[in-house]
Amino acid sequence: MNCPVALFAYKRPQHLRQVVDSLLANPEAADTEIFIFCDAAARPEDMPAIAEVRDYAKSVDGFKRVAVIERETNYGLSRSITEGVSDLCAEYGRAAVVEDDVLVSQYFLAWVNAALDKYENDERVLSVGCYVFPTQRKLPETFFLSLPDCWGWAVWARSWRGYQADGVSLLQELHERNLEHIFDFEGAYPYTEMLRGQTLGKNDSWAVRWSASVLLASGLTIYPRRSMTRNIGFDGTGTHCGEGDAYLSELAEELPAIADIPVVESEIGRSAWREYFLQLRQHERGLGSRIASRLKRLLA
Repeated sequence: MNCPVALFAYKRPQHLRQVVDSLLANPEAADTEIFIFCDAAARPEDMPAIAEVRDYAKSVDGFKRVAVIERETNYGLSRSITEGVSDLCAEYGRAAVVEDDVLVSQYFLAWVNAALDKYENDERVLSVGCYVFPTQRKLPETFFLSLPDCWGWAVWARSWRGYQADGVSLLQELHERNLEHIFDFEGAYPYTEMLRGQTLGKNDSWAVRWSASVLLASGLTIYPRRSMTRNIGFDGTGTHCGEGDAYLSELAEELPAIADIPVVESEIGRSAWREYFLQLRQHERGLGSRIASRLKRLLA
């Protein structure tokens, strides 16, 4: 059975249409159940766009089943995702996750289902990644990283149970185990600072807490060589995204072969991520706070 898809939406109907169309381009869509989680308005001025999102969601077809979950109060992105993923994992044992600004490749569903099947019983593998930075490095066909993905991903119930919502405890354990430098990709990206910001109420990132949870569990995420997703939200319309094209990856045009590879973190993959983070930091220094803001929203 294909894993269900959790699709999280708020107030961007045009983005949502594009994402649904990209999912429908997957041959597996007709055999896939999709759950569209529609959050409620945080501000009165958002209500017309939210109503349009909900009307469109109710019109979606082409999947095995379409369920529209309309929240009566504003959950916000963090609660929306963590509760929605938990609900699907509890019922199905696994779930694929996309947001209303994450386009997918026509091979997205095939990729996540194949990877979920292959590593279902491997306790070392905690999630399936889909987004690959537009690095110039030649990456392996598939590879593992200790950093999970948040722009199109999949997870099993067995691993999602390890998500820790308590940022203070996560921060303390990272410090006690001397893992802050590793968490920060050897100083290339300020994940520890971001987690600390979450504990202080400066952000409400579920993803940085999931990343810390995976690292502390010595877990790994399997990635493809080519990106299965593209974030189209950096156009100024999103709640958590600014503007820019620093993260635009070309979508995969073929399904990667999932061969048997050592279940260890890829040195090539980690180096490619670290180099890309450093390039973004150089842009930050050169272009000022606007780029800095984009970078810090990576896991918002």
